[in-house]
Amino acid sequence: MVGSSADALLEGLDDQQRVAAETLLGPTCLLAGAGTGKTRAITHRIAYGVATGVYAPNRVMALTFTSRAAAELRGRLRQLGTTGVVARTFHASALSQLGFFWPQTVGGSMPRILDSKGRLLGQAAETIRLKLDTATLRDLAAEIEWRKVSRLTLDQYAAVLPGRPMPGMLDAERMLAMHVAYEKLKDERRQLDFEDVLLAAAGMIEAEPRVAQQVREQYRFFVVDEYQDVSPLQQALLDLWVGDRQDVCVVGDASQTIYSFAGASADYLLGFPARYREATVLRLEQNYRSTPAIVHAANRLMRARAGALSLHAVAPAAGGQEPTVNGYASEAVEARAIAEQIAAQVAGGVRPQDVAILYRVNVQSAAIETALTEAGVSFQLRGGTRFFELQEVKQAMMMLKGALVASQVEPLFKTVSDVLRSLGWTQSAPEVRGAVRDRWESLDAIIGLAESSADGTTLRQFVDELFERAAAQHEPTMAAVTLATIHAAKGLEWDTVYLAGLSDGYLPITYAKTDSAIEEERRLLYVGITRARRGLHLSWSKTGSGRGAERSPSRFLQDLR
Repeated sequence: MVGSSADALLEGLDDQQRVAAETLLGPTCLLAGAGTGKTRAITHRIAYGVATGVYAPNRVMALTFTSRAAAELRGRLRQLGTTGVVARTFHASALSQLGFFWPQTVGGSMPRILDSKGRLLGQAAETIRLKLDTATLRDLAAEIEWRKVSRLTLDQYAAVLPGRPMPGMLDAERMLAMHVAYEKLKDERRQLDFEDVLLAAAGMIEAEPRVAQQVREQYRFFVVDEYQDVSPLQQALLDLWVGDRQDVCVVGDASQTIYSFAGASADYLLGFPARYREATVLRLEQNYRSTPAIVHAANRLMRARAGALSLHAVAPAAGGQEPTVNGYASEAVEARAIAEQIAAQVAGGVRPQDVAILYRVNVQSAAIETALTEAGVSFQLRGGTRFFELQEVKQAMMMLKGALVASQVEPLFKTVSDVLRSLGWTQSAPEVRGAVRDRWESLDAIIGLAESSADGTTLRQFVDELFERAAAQHEPTMAAVTLATIHAAKGLEWDTVYLAGLSDGYLPITYAKTDSAIEEERRLLYVGITRARRGLHLSWSKTGSGRGAERSPSRFLQDLR
């Protein structure tokens, strides 16, 4: 009876997925392309292992990188009748272990976990007499996170610091001083940040043989999803959990490595067979998500790239379209064209929730939000703050409103640019990536609106228009088109996807200078393309919202032809 119920778990799997599900022991590397059913394969593998008695469910640890993905794994396993398996993020697993072992090894209660680094960083800056704006503090937080997940001590970080980008007005000396001040203040207040949880859990297992023994007795079989996103710190923790055993299955796609800036590295995925000489390497390349035309476009983009899989479309060609590529005179014209196409689709019966517009950076949503509003299309933003809810945009609007009181008769552009200069806008864009650049892009978008306003527009008319736009773009609660950065869209899919703003400077982004950075931008476009099931529309514009040099289409578009 057990055998027949276990065999039922293999029904409906394709040949590649079935082999993956049946490979239960030893080091296993599952190279799984976009849309190939990797979650189906790994959940059936776990369920089959439990059903056949190879796995005790409470000795299986399934690891992933987001709470949403972990919940998806748990839900799929429940549907397969498998309970008791631990499916968590790296952080949740480490936090659970830390909470259990801290009283035994250190004594007392665990330190408090910081909700975010921003406030403490601001207070740390005051201790060394620095005044830093919110955007710079956000970039500082990201840099601290990079240092920690890269497993660098402060001395080691000081050695690599000259080659790191500096946010805001910080130089290397002040940057290092901020790291030191932050750690000192955090320790004095007996607090841990997000990365400290992983570091402390790893340190406890390394330093305490009893802890290591208990952890390894508890968990015997490991599955790591999205393994291309693992950082050196997460890999070190995984090694400590696994110990000298080899029952670990890693699943990933090197072509979807888009978080290198945060410390992720596909080297662990691609180097897995070298680390485990007896590893079984399997490939999932049957794409069930997209039409052949979309799959072919994805393959062309990644052709001959290291670790790239060759996807084979299973979906029938019927109903699919060739991806379209269109150029427009400006961002506003591009946004209106996209909005009009979507409005026509919705009018023809397409559900708005089956459509997404993806872009490289949040600031690109401004023109799209306006165009969709004018076209009467409901939309919602995912993974980012709406343009008119950004703190710097709210601040700019308030200051422009305040300027009405003291306004003299001057050209609109001069008045607006003078106000925004006081908030940090400059004629030239910052070279570094991150929150400082995002803040500049937001302010620059308002500058663009001012420059593109009709001759004779007064400051009052311009301010009234800004507030009218903000009021009209209240986030809807009904079914809506999704707006998202490509990063925020990873792991999701829609029937129709519009990839907007595909010009050099946006994708690849201007601060992607090195070959490796350019290749990461290519992978980002690959992720965007493979979100689409049936319709894919790519577009770019020659100019922004009324200002800036003429743009060129993204160099990656040439590879799609």
